[in-house]
Amino acid sequence: MKTAIVIPARYASTRYPGKPLAELRQADGSVKSLIRMTHEAAVEVPGIDAVHVATDDARIAAHCEAFGASVLMTSETARNGTERCAEALDRIEAEVVVNLQGDAPLTPPWFVSALVEGLADGEADMATPVLRCDEATWAMFREDRAQGRVGGTTAVFDRGGRALYFSKEVIPYVDPGKAVDPVPVFHHVGCYAYRPAALAAYVRWPEGPLERLEGLEQLRFLENGAHVRCVEVSARGRVFWELNNPADVPRIEAVLKG
Repeated sequence: MKTAIVIPARYASTRYPGKPLAELRQADGSVKSLIRMTHEAAVEVPGIDAVHVATDDARIAAHCEAFGASVLMTSETARNGTERCAEALDRIEAEVVVNLQGDAPLTPPWFVSALVEGLADGEADMATPVLRCDEATWAMFREDRAQGRVGGTTAVFDRGGRALYFSKEVIPYVDPGKAVDPVPVFHHVGCYAYRPAALAAYVRWPEGPLERLEGLEQLRFLENGAHVRCVEVSARGRVFWELNNPADVPRIEAVLKG
């Protein structure tokens, strides 16, 4: 299947303005922007036909063009990355469109490959990866919520992998007195693979109450009955963390240094 990766990037983030241009120190002491690191992660994915950055901001566009990225300018009215990807549909040729969000530079290439494979049987409208939390990640999720920070997103799904819900709360709730093994919480990785028809339908649907309350774009698919497949992936020893808040910068830099 012909596949294109689109990296949506906006400057006016509520929680972290200018986030795509945030600089992170690499293992060799140099610095790279968040959006450049994400682009480099995208081009590592095998079997991808094209990689584009979709943005409405001239500063981000100029920065990306300077390191050789293909840039698609989109409108300022796009409310999230999925809408920004949908705007790019008429300028790309693809049977599958992958949304690799610009705040996830640690996304391993096999996560994306698994998503494309997850759409191969024709049943799902959209696929997204989930990663079972280890004890350390689960503890960080709970610490973020205890401190009033919005950290990562968690997902619950049925036995066939069909998504039931996504939340910025840590779900499912686990009684602190219960011993659980393995950890029953799955980290939703900010990456999506869409069929073009589903992506086109997305922008025709109104924003629903769950999407509005949680601030999670993928909930619009669930609120309209779309089949969202959660594809369980393995970290294979690599640490995955998104850059959601300034507090995440040292976490990611520690991973890079390690």
